[in-house]
Amino acid sequence: MITYWETGTSFTRLNTFQPNCWINSQELTNEEVEELINTYDVPRDFIMDVLDIDERSRIEVDEDKVLIILRVPLNNQNNGIPFITVPLGIIVSGNQVITICSRRTEIIPSLIKQVNENKITITNQFDYVLRIFLISAVWFLQFLKEINVQTALIEKDLENATKNKELHRLLHMEKCLVFFITSLKTNEMVLAKMRNGRNMQGIEHDEDLMEDVIIETKQALEMANVYSDIQSGMMDAFASIISNNLNVIMKQLTSVTIILMIPTLVASLYGMNVPNNFENSHYAFIFVIAISITLSLFGVLLFKWKNWF
Repeated sequence: MITYWETGTSFTRLNTFQPNCWINSQELTNEEVEELINTYDVPRDFIMDVLDIDERSRIEVDEDKVLIILRVPLNNQNNGIPFITVPLGIIVSGNQVITICSRRTEIIPSLIKQVNENKITITNQFDYVLRIFLISAVWFLQFLKEINVQTALIEKDLENATKNKELHRLLHMEKCLVFFITSLKTNEMVLAKMRNGRNMQGIEHDEDLMEDVIIETKQALEMANVYSDIQSGMMDAFASIISNNLNVIMKQLTSVTIILMIPTLVASLYGMNVPNNFENSHYAFIFVIAISITLSLFGVLLFKWKNWF
């Protein structure tokens, strides 16, 4: 879907293209891809790279265009992995800005909302790039907090778990963190090139805003690294806990089996077709039951004393 937005103090959606408007495209069809290429002179290779889910962040500077790919977080509840990252492409050419993404993310709506609520201002076309980087870092931090909350819930379930279901859930959280760490590292590299690259010297940008973007990105990267280290230790610890819980259950079942064997043994001895001094007694059955119960209780007390239950 391709949408057109009039820029200024606020964003207003347009029905058709107008010069110097912001072109936002996401969840593109083949016809819309060809429209971007033929009508708005977007390089085909660049679009194909943006649509590649595994494409890494990078920046290219041509004579009249700046082509940027950054990775942004995405809530992916339809899959086993709750959060992933996808490429988002930005083209800055003079007063023209084009954004391209294969999926619908929270980044662009957040940018529009903040501008329309006068929370932020965009003074030049390159501010789009920095604001998108900043909002992306903020969403990384937001999703990292959600990952931490979900991990805490999984941790409670793991304390008494004997199956691998909870470990699989924890592994999905670990995969999210790996995606985040990889994406944030490449985004950080792009920011460094934007700030220090020779080809970027002629492009004006807000130095304070650039500093804020770098700080937020580093904070998100450090938080993701910390959570990843914690979860790596948790995976090993809870794998041992699950094994130990299973051993405890097996010990309890074995103890119950031994206790149940006592009445069986007594009944088997007195059920043999041999003289046992009780074959003619009217109280033989009661006596056998009493012996079985007494020995079983003794076994239970012994196991309790040995802490085997």
